Amino acid sequence: MMTGICVELTKYLQELKQERKTHLSDAKKAQQTLESSFKHLESTKKRFAKEWAEADKATQQAEKTESDLNATRLDVEKAKQHAHARTHTAEECRNDYAAQLQKYNKEQNLFYYSEIPQIFNKLQDMDERRVRRLAEGYCQFSDIEKKVLPIISKCLEGISGAGAKINEKQDSILFIEQHKSGFERPGDVEFEDYSQGIKPATSDSSLNPPKVRAKLWPFSKKHKPPAAEDFSHLPPEQRKKRLQAKIDDITKELQKTQDQSDALEKMKGVYEQNPQMGDPSSLEPQITETAQNIGRLRGELAKYETWLSEAVGGEESSNTINNNTQHGVVAADQSNIYTEFDDEFDDIESPIGQCTALYTFQGNSEGTISITEGELLSIMEEDKGDGWMRVLRASGEEGYIPSSYVKLTP
Repeated sequence: MMTGICVELTKYLQELKQERKTHLSDAKKAQQTLESSFKHLESTKKRFAKEWAEADKATQQAEKTESDLNATRLDVEKAKQHAHARTHTAEECRNDYAAQLQKYNKEQNLFYYSEIPQIFNKLQDMDERRVRRLAEGYCQFSDIEKKVLPIISKCLEGISGAGAKINEKQDSILFIEQHKSGFERPGDVEFEDYSQGIKPATSDSSLNPPKVRAKLWPFSKKHKPPAAEDFSHLPPEQRKKRLQAKIDDITKELQKTQDQSDALEKMKGVYEQNPQMGDPSSLEPQITETAQNIGRLRGELAKYETWLSEAVGGEESSNTINNNTQHGVVAADQSNIYTEFDDEFDDIESPIGQCTALYTFQGNSEGTISITEGELLSIMEEDKGDGWMRVLRASGEEGYIPSSYVKLTP
């Protein structure tokens, strides 16, 4: 279903999105062209109105000058020439306005009767193709379900058959045989009579003290293997972060212990100068213990700093050998089926999200797992900035994979 339906439909959806974007872009361009033509028409119209008003005004002024008895012939001729020039300019603006109006009407008619209908027809055809492709996907989904249904029925029949064959008495006896201690039951404790005044030289209990058996709780769980002290079981980036955090903690503790040592030395000096306030020798055990702690912390600090330098120095060479190589934690051993009944419960780690594999990844290095394209995974630990994340497969296998190989599932 993932490869034959979902992946193909996703690719087809991206193509449809791009096609729809192209059609909408064409419609926007056509609309912008029509708006630009209309603005030019309005500009020509305003110019024509202005020039016609100026021509009318010049004509009235010429008539007024001609009827004026005090005006000379030169003034009259000048006024008439001015009015004629204005009228000629107004006629040219009128012709420009008429031509632009005719052009705009033609473009408007083309926009509403040709361009936009064609774009809508393309969008309609695109949506019809989308519906048809989706219908084909549903048909493929149905066919696959029909093929898988007999297999599922057979599996369910197998489960029912296995459940019918369960013999709870035999299972419990087998469990007892596997976990019984083999110890004999202790005998009765004998009465010791002290009223006779006879003290036995030796006591059976003192010679042979009863062995304190460990708690024979049958529902014991298999513990996870302890993590390496130098965090070598973690990926490089996480290892460096953990080592740096450990160094910071040791540094803080060392500073605190150093301050405590300084305070004890000062107190010892005060006691030596003022014996009535206290005995200086009483502080010696604390001073000795503090000095030992300082030495121990300095040794640990040097050890972790050495590991950190190794982690920083070896990262580039490791990446050069194989970009896909990453150290990760090994999945925990499968616990006993009765673990849930133990007195001490482990915190059950729950997934923090889901993701789908975009590509196939072969986990060849320690701590990594292999995944296939389209596989649904549970996220157990997010990417800490090193490009790796810890996931859990449906089969129960857990490990690290590259973060770029999956996409989050909402």
